[in-house]
This record gives sequence, structure tokens and C-alpha cells, in this order.
Amino acid sequence: MRDLRVVIDGLHILHGVDLEVAPAGVTALLGRNGAGKTTTVRAVMGLVPRTGGIRLEGEDLSRLPTHQVVRRGIGYIPEDRGIFAQLTVAENLRLAERDARPAYPLVHELFPELKKRERQLAGTLSGGQQQMVAIARTLLNGNRLIIADEPTKGLAPRIVTEVADVFDRVARSVPVLLVEQNLALVRRVAGTCAVLADGHTVHQGATAELLADDEAARRLLGVGSHRTPPPARTAPPAPEGNR
Repeated sequence: MRDLRVVIDGLHILHGVDLEVAPAGVTALLGRNGAGKTTTVRAVMGLVPRTGGIRLEGEDLSRLPTHQVVRRGIGYIPEDRGIFAQLTVAENLRLAERDARPAYPLVHELFPELKKRERQLAGTLSGGQQQMVAIARTLLNGNRLIIADEPTKGLAPRIVTEVADVFDRVARSVPVLLVEQNLALVRRVAGTCAVLADGHTVHQGATAELLADDEAARRLLGVGSHRTPPPARTAPPAPEGNR
């Protein structure tokens, strides 16, 4: 992204965001509440009016509508999950299919719970299960980039660990842009990061370096950085109750 700007109803939300997503692994997009993180990823997806440059592997996406951005290979996990509550789990996934051979084996390997609940209405799932559906939809197709907006928001610690495991696995084959407030998770999965403040980029670099500098973390993010990261899962999860 180069000089990405968003104006909505006369209000300037983004004032010139510059950001490079690493070609492999996870890039975290950080910042205080209201910094413009969600607006940035919505601008990439064409969900808000934007100006500036957006390029994916050299291809200009800045004038494309949302459906064409998706067809170029960007999977999007919105902050509100965006599932269809009155459809079953299987129907939610079927709607996301683009490839001739969707990657259901990968989805069911990462989220065996969804296989068990494929006939259940998505609106009756727990919050953690709904997030599984939202993530799984992006994994069905051969995307060139996955954007995840606050995927662990409101989830129990055990589910946060599961989500971290999934992004660890997924980022080995497709780059991920992760909007996240949980610095423990960011420390674990994100090799690089960018920080927004007041609608523009104020920092970009290695995640470990930023989070090792407590003063910089407080100045840029408003919080201390020394938190224990979520542990890697070493045993299969217990049967799910209320998530």
C-alpha cells in the first residue's frame, strides 16, 4: 500500500498509509483503538472508497470492486466474522468456494469440529466455532494473501491458542496480514509488523524488535510489551463445550 487514503462523509479516516506485507509469514497491523486498522483492510478489500496505491504481486488493485479483489486471491476474515446465521456450516463454506477442488481436507484437519457440525445452523454456534467458520472460508481456495481482522477478539484463551496454531500453519504457504490487539499472539506468530496512529503509518519493522522495546511499545501502542505468549498446543483439544 502506498499513500492509502480514505474519506467517508467528509471525514478523513486514513491520511496516507504506507505498508508492505511480507511475502511469507505473518505481518501484524497494530495500533491503538481508532488508529485506522480496520479501515485500512476494508480499503484493501474495496469496502470503503479509497485513493492511493494497492498492489498484489505487482498487480494494481486500487480501482477494483470487492468481488474482483477476492477473485485476485485475497481471503478476508472480517472483524464481525460475517457468517450467514440462517445457513448451515456446510452451506457457509460452500458459498465461499472458488476453486474447482476446494481444500476441505485442510479445513477438516485444522477444524475437525466443523466436520462434526456441518449440518448445524451457523447462528447457533458458539463464538469460537463461528470464528472457525470465518477462517475456514479463506482456506478453501488458493489465496495469495489472507487478511484477518481481530480474529481472537472476545475468544477464550484456549481458542486463542488454537487460532495461533492455525495461523502458524497457514502462514507457511500463504502470507497473512493480521490485525490484532493481543500482543502475546502477535509476538508468537508475526515476524514483521506495522503500527498506525491517526490514520497513517508510524512504524514498520521486525515484531521482535518493537516488542522488546517496552518504551516504544508503550509510546506506539499504549501498552507494555512483556506478556507471556500463548503456548503451542501439544495435545488434541478437549471436546468443545460452550466456547
